[in-house]
Amino acid sequence: MIGELGRRSTAALLVHSTLIQALTFLLRPAATYRALELDVPGFALGLLAASYAVFPLLLAVPTGALVDRLGERRLMAAGAAVVLASALFLLLWGSSIAALIIGTALLGVGQLACVVGQQAVVANNAASSQMDSAFGYLTFAASLGQAVGPLAISLVGGAAIRPDTQAIFLLSACMGLVLLVTTFGISATVSARKGTAAPANGGKGNVASLLKTPGVARALATSATVLAVVDLTMVYLPVLGSERGLSAATVGALLAVRAVYSMVSRILLGQVSRKLGRKRLLVASLALSTIALAAMAVPMPVLLLFAVMAVLGLGLGIGQPLTMSWLSAQAPAGQRGRALALRLAGNRVGQVVLPSVIGVAAAGVGAMGVFLASAAAVGGTLLLLRGVRLDD
Repeated sequence: MIGELGRRSTAALLVHSTLIQALTFLLRPAATYRALELDVPGFALGLLAASYAVFPLLLAVPTGALVDRLGERRLMAAGAAVVLASALFLLLWGSSIAALIIGTALLGVGQLACVVGQQAVVANNAASSQMDSAFGYLTFAASLGQAVGPLAISLVGGAAIRPDTQAIFLLSACMGLVLLVTTFGISATVSARKGTAAPANGGKGNVASLLKTPGVARALATSATVLAVVDLTMVYLPVLGSERGLSAATVGALLAVRAVYSMVSRILLGQVSRKLGRKRLLVASLALSTIALAAMAVPMPVLLLFAVMAVLGLGLGIGQPLTMSWLSAQAPAGQRGRALALRLAGNRVGQVVLPSVIGVAAAGVGAMGVFLASAAAVGGTLLLLRGVRLDD
């Protein structure tokens, strides 16, 4: 994947990416199940969900500055240690809603540090011609982890309506230890390579100056829109299925098709990007996503709906890694970690703001209105690409 890293470091990076996502998609549902065991009120569940996002949103940019100063592996090791601490905290003391909120907040902070470090490794070590392919493999590994986590819950919980959360927390602690150990399989020299040196201003580049860098704000807006629409699809597809009389199993299969085709698009990203060019591919992916989202609003046979979901998976799956490449290429040397962290912060804002706006705009229209509004939002990002050069 990344020639300069070597096979061992590349393998460790991909395993690290898979593990952190698997842990996230294992611990968060487990914390919710534990909260249900404690019979907490509905507002407390909302606090539990929010606790994962609040601190990463506040710490994203400082974390990016930290990786530019300290190096990727140190930040990833620190993040893995925090995730391990989160799992152990929940295992030993997760018997109250306050403890669950603390443990989930620790998970959010640790996950942020791991992901920023992983993306900075790619941005600072992949050759320009290989960056799309490298980010494609990294996000494929992340998607794999997002499938492994829920599968682990099924294996541990069995057929029970509420799984054994203590067993899940114990499994998570073991996985957290493996995550920490895996960090040290990444070469210690990655931070000394190109792009991680302090910027000319002594490392004092701020968010405002970074946003003024040509292309950065547009890349952030595109990334946030794509990720928010992925979330909207997961939330509103069951609503659409209910409105059209589709079974839960069918809706689950539709979501699975979207996820699988997103993974396929990421595996082939490097090859396709080299043939078409980054900008042309990004435009095509956004256009496909727009068409597929608009088509979702039209009643159709189930088989055709599966085909539409496959197209949507291909389109949305390409958007995230390509915006990472775009942002890495536009950010000044020495500030790539900060730029990628800013992207994560923007994604979190987009996940809050865009669904709220679309939800209000589509109120009373149902899921059809949500998908049409989502299509308009993604289609609008095509305007952001006018006059931008992505292939340099």
